[in-house]
Amino acid sequence: MAFRLIKERNPVNEDVKVNPVFTIIGSVFYIGFVPIASGTFGSLVAFGIYLLPHVSEFYYLTLTIILVFIIGLFCAEKMRHRYGEDPSQVVIDEVAGQLFTYLIGSVVFELFFPFKSFDPAMAFDTKLVFGIIGFFAFRFFDIVKLEPAKYFDKKDSGFGIMMDDISAGLYAGVISAVLTHLAWYQYLRKYLG
Repeated sequence: MAFRLIKERNPVNEDVKVNPVFTIIGSVFYIGFVPIASGTFGSLVAFGIYLLPHVSEFYYLTLTIILVFIIGLFCAEKMRHRYGEDPSQVVIDEVAGQLFTYLIGSVVFELFFPFKSFDPAMAFDTKLVFGIIGFFAFRFFDIVKLEPAKYFDKKDSGFGIMMDDISAGLYAGVISAVLTHLAWYQYLRKYLG
């Protein structure tokens, strides 16, 4: 099991030039160049996006993830030639994976806990708790790299860079839905509601 809290910085291949637009988008406005925990900051950006009005609705969230994923493929592919395999400078993969966590969590919540409506557009407090739990769950699974994330992490391609975070988002989404149900509906709402 791979365990990396902080990615090592690869040597920069000075001979490869990357279009500044790819660098800006792939690093999410240079967040990827933060020296420590750039992936965590990328996940925080996704958490902020998720909290925006309407973004958490199924169709908007799905469309956002598809758009971020496709753009991320191109940016990650270009940037890996300069910054190396799964470079820490690329954080658009964390944005996609974190948003995927919220999508999967919302679907799981609706499928398995339908008697307690999870409508993030209507209940901001639930959305906030779910968002925080999902953030920590994603960071955990992104660091631990269970299969198939470990498989994709070894692929030297933009697709591998993006898919290892999408894979982590799958696990994190399921866990965050269950934990939100247990923490929020079984405890917090009982005592605070």
